[in-house]
Amino acid sequence: MCFSLSGFRKAADMAAAAAVLFLAVVTCPAVFGNVVSVKRSFSIDYKNSCFLKDGKPFQYISGSIHYSRIPRYYWKDRLMKMYMTGLNTIQVYVPWNFHEPVQGVHNFTGDRDLEHFLGLANQMGLLVILRPGPYICAEWEMGGLPAWLLQKPNIILRSTDTDYMQAVSNWLSVLLPKMKRWLYINGGNIISVQVENEYGSYFACDYNYMRHLRALFRFFLGEDIILFTTDGNTDKEMICGTLDGLYATIDFGTDTNISEAFKRQRRFEPNGPLVNSEFYTGWLDHWGDRHAVVDAQKVSRMLGEMLTMGANVNMYMFEGGTNFGYWNGADHDSRFRSVVTSYDYDAPLTEAGDPTEKLLAIRDVISQFGKVPSGPMPPATPKFAYGFVTLKKVGNVSSLLDVISPLGPVKSEYPLTFEEVKQYYGYMLYRTTLPQDLSEPTPLISPLNGVHDRAYVSVNGVFQGLLQRDTALVMNVTGHQGDTVDILVENMGRVNFGSKINDYKGLVGTLVLGKDLLTNWQIYPLDIDGAIAGGWPHSHSQKSSPPREPSAGPSFYTGTLPPNGLARDTFLRLNEWTKGQVWINGVNLGRYWPARGPQQTLYVPGPVLSTNLPNNITVLELEGAPTHLRVLFMDRPQISNATGKS
Repeated sequence: MCFSLSGFRKAADMAAAAAVLFLAVVTCPAVFGNVVSVKRSFSIDYKNSCFLKDGKPFQYISGSIHYSRIPRYYWKDRLMKMYMTGLNTIQVYVPWNFHEPVQGVHNFTGDRDLEHFLGLANQMGLLVILRPGPYICAEWEMGGLPAWLLQKPNIILRSTDTDYMQAVSNWLSVLLPKMKRWLYINGGNIISVQVENEYGSYFACDYNYMRHLRALFRFFLGEDIILFTTDGNTDKEMICGTLDGLYATIDFGTDTNISEAFKRQRRFEPNGPLVNSEFYTGWLDHWGDRHAVVDAQKVSRMLGEMLTMGANVNMYMFEGGTNFGYWNGADHDSRFRSVVTSYDYDAPLTEAGDPTEKLLAIRDVISQFGKVPSGPMPPATPKFAYGFVTLKKVGNVSSLLDVISPLGPVKSEYPLTFEEVKQYYGYMLYRTTLPQDLSEPTPLISPLNGVHDRAYVSVNGVFQGLLQRDTALVMNVTGHQGDTVDILVENMGRVNFGSKINDYKGLVGTLVLGKDLLTNWQIYPLDIDGAIAGGWPHSHSQKSSPPREPSAGPSFYTGTLPPNGLARDTFLRLNEWTKGQVWINGVNLGRYWPARGPQQTLYVPGPVLSTNLPNNITVLELEGAPTHLRVLFMDRPQISNATGKS
């Protein structure tokens, strides 16, 4: 015990006793907490159609932020800017595949330290709406589902398929116990948790699946946390996505009639708070699109109208961030379309976390409904234009297999998919030989649209062209019988939305050359990231070898950015380079494709760079490098060109 009250014998001492008792409660909660503490609560008041926080009406003004798309170093900066805008809440997705890239192996460290992120938000007084999936969409690779699920042929994702549900149960039994201590009612900052995501948009419409998830969430998180669903603004989506016991919310953007949208929510939730769980401040880009822009005045006007109605609003996105590495998703409606590396989203905070005019307009609206934190908005992070760096060729992919495919090939009569070889992301090389002389150009055909997603074809090391999913199913090949045929296949991101998320990668069907079915394959899984993380190619460079000229086809190039005492954010422009991937100091910055656009630069976070050591740059160019072999580090992004090509 911290204090004794035995010395307070007289009425005159009662005031002093009360003061000491108050101090004791503060300093000794273990002793007094069960007697006098006020229980934290967050609930729904159905009678008055609002949320209650600690028994008082509460309206949240929230913004979406994805910790998986922002370097840990910048989490606090981004959260502070959201707080200073006047938000009282943030909305957070948890990508399952980000934390369990290999079945049964979980990673919650470094840039994956979700609890550290939640703790930073808690320190700033930001509440959290958690969206742990298991499916999240988010224009993220396979909608957050791990690709290893596809090792079971014909698995029905997002359903009561036995194998899928077992994997989901195993994952949630790891994740949700970690989240329980962060619930607001337990002293943390999570006020509500979404079950699945926009399930009404999925073909399965499997209520038993949703019931199973509801039971899992209740088992691990308890009965007092608000569980909710989010669905698009149509009757079909709301019918298939909602379930008794899960509060039904809706999402829509600036092109929607607010009253009509909330009337639809009311048909599924006659009482309770109005909620727009995804109010779109911008939109995503695909390669070949024009950069999406949503007018700031429309965003601020509609935000004001919804808040005036008493609605709770989450802005999606408040900062988008970046699809580093291979984490971008894709869509497949009429054809396959890959999402670009930047997830700028035309959001109030840019890809690099810089405040915009849209943010200031939103802050002005919020200030009309409550007090916005005083003080200046944190400024944009410093940028620096490091200038040009000239690269040199290391070699083509086919000549470097001993380094980038250390396990060697898998042999198979017919092609195997990425998933069958357990190479889930990036690139694989398929090798066979020409079955006969081809003196005249002979069609190489993907008869069943079996290239997922883009294949770069070389014969005896000479690049001959490419095949592409949905759009380029035939190309011509020449050569001699016995010549080596190398087909480098790029996984450009799995479909993240709709009925085609069972998106197998690689050569998922056979290839036909003239009248011959190509067989007897050697399949090389490429661990490019592992090789680069180990110091290659800079640690293996042969300084005595003459510089090699650029050539067509998949090849590696390397160079160094000298240190200058600064490690500031910068933007990499690969002018006249065609398509590929970039690493700096072992960090995979993502894909570039300036000819296709709209994105023209890659965001390079300052913490990636060294202030006192050479910064190693590695480029995998898939089609053809320019003769100048230069790349440019700029102090501003170029994420839009005027002519997005399809």
